[in-house]
Amino acid sequence: MSGVIVTGPPKADLKDVDALARYGVATVSEAMGRTGLLGPGIRPIQQGVRIAGTAVTVLSWPGDNLMIHAAVEQCGEGDILVVTTTSPCTDGLFGELFATALKRRGVRGVVTGTGIRDTQELRDMGFAAWSRAVSSQGTVKATGGSVNVPIAIDGQVIHPGDVILADDDGVVVVPRERAAGTVARSEAREAKEAATRAAFIDGQLGLDRYGLRETLKNLGVEYWSYEEHTGERP
Repeated sequence: MSGVIVTGPPKADLKDVDALARYGVATVSEAMGRTGLLGPGIRPIQQGVRIAGTAVTVLSWPGDNLMIHAAVEQCGEGDILVVTTTSPCTDGLFGELFATALKRRGVRGVVTGTGIRDTQELRDMGFAAWSRAVSSQGTVKATGGSVNVPIAIDGQVIHPGDVILADDDGVVVVPRERAAGTVARSEAREAKEAATRAAFIDGQLGLDRYGLRETLKNLGVEYWSYEEHTGERP
């Protein structure tokens, strides 16, 4: 497998990246029309952490982390390393030594469709990580691949420079050219949810706030008393 290392790709503006970090993955995905989510198999190794950054993408051979070494050189302040392989792989391609090098360069975390190891060390050093698996299985450094090319994880295409947002609920990718607009839509959605939250605290029901009683009626859902439904007195 040959490959290419692309240097200096365009990236989303860090002010938009940092603005998106104020919102959760669910909110941002909903703001983009329920799109951009990586699958639920990509899980955090820590809890209570949310990060956003610009993607440095890696396409590796299964069981081989050579291209992660190559990608470290391409990483800088505000980036998130995003790794996948040419076919399914749960080996521990990423660990504490990579995190040490990346943290030195200002990288905010890693998202990988493969396995990860040294999870306790990563938590201790405060390096955020999301992965498909946790595995101690080691790797080799023998096969070429690519850095900063479009990759796909769980059907989501990720381009270098796209925004990656990750928290306890999962990971979402925001295309670079949509970052600023998604900030505005996320803000509007959060304001709408704040108003709904206040209404629920005051006792309003979702059935009434969302006009769902008419929906139930149109679907033929009826209200019956217990006695009507069972023929028994309660």
